[in-house]
Amino acid sequence: MKRIALLPDGTVSHEAALHLFGDEAVELVHYKQISDVFLSTANGDTDYSVIPIENTIEGSVSLHMDWLVHEVDIPMQVEWVYPSIQNLIGRRDELLSPDGKLDLSKVTKVISHPVAMAQCQQFIRSHMPQADLENAPSTSEAIETVKNNPDKGWLAIGTILGAKRHGLDVLAEKVTDHDNNYTRFVLIGPAKLGELKPSGEDKTSILVTLPSDFPGALHQVLSAFSWRKLNLSRIESRPTKKKLGNYYFYIDVLHNLDSVLLPAAIAEIEALGCQVRILGSYLSYSYEHNMTEVQN
Repeated sequence: MKRIALLPDGTVSHEAALHLFGDEAVELVHYKQISDVFLSTANGDTDYSVIPIENTIEGSVSLHMDWLVHEVDIPMQVEWVYPSIQNLIGRRDELLSPDGKLDLSKVTKVISHPVAMAQCQQFIRSHMPQADLENAPSTSEAIETVKNNPDKGWLAIGTILGAKRHGLDVLAEKVTDHDNNYTRFVLIGPAKLGELKPSGEDKTSILVTLPSDFPGALHQVLSAFSWRKLNLSRIESRPTKKKLGNYYFYIDVLHNLDSVLLPAAIAEIEALGCQVRILGSYLSYSYEHNMTEVQN
């Protein structure tokens, strides 16, 4: 049975993992810190790790990208998109008005992960401007904190799964500021996952570090993809952490490594004096494809 490392029970990462694996029997191993998620697979304690890398509202998860690049060398094996639906969670009976309606003016504190909190700022300002805001390591821990502190008017922002796990009420659903809030997840691990359901899009993620003394190098790198009609879905610069002003480029190419075109493009880029590192070549699933099963 595969052992899958991921963030705490009841988080969006947990919901996303259940969506990916569907009915397949896997063992989910939860960790509080993303560093422990990465290291568990790097050290061989788990077979794969579930890593969120990008969000519709907040963009790239820089810490997680840096871990993929600087701290571990574990290939991406599959990518999928899952909706980040945040909800208001607490004890309904603490916040009822005399007429039995929910009264959010009684809320004294809202707790959540900083990313989830940032996704719900408009709702908080509109309905609970008086509440103090407190960050938690995860949405699951925020819900647990509310559970352990009754009669204080504290609420959490998190998942419906997290509310069920801790026996709390969902007071308002879908409190994110935008309806199209999705997160990209990657499953990283040393071995291929096996046969996957069809309809996935081929994608390859690479890192390109330009030579420092080559004017126009980035233009020539992009030209290597352009004249071969290789579509890029993402290009992002990140510091190499070696020298101020020295960057690598993270590039997603909508193509796999099994054809002639992409390996030839990479060879051309390397001939320019660039360093190229392949992070993974894999299937990418949108949420609409409803990728809920992995078959071995």
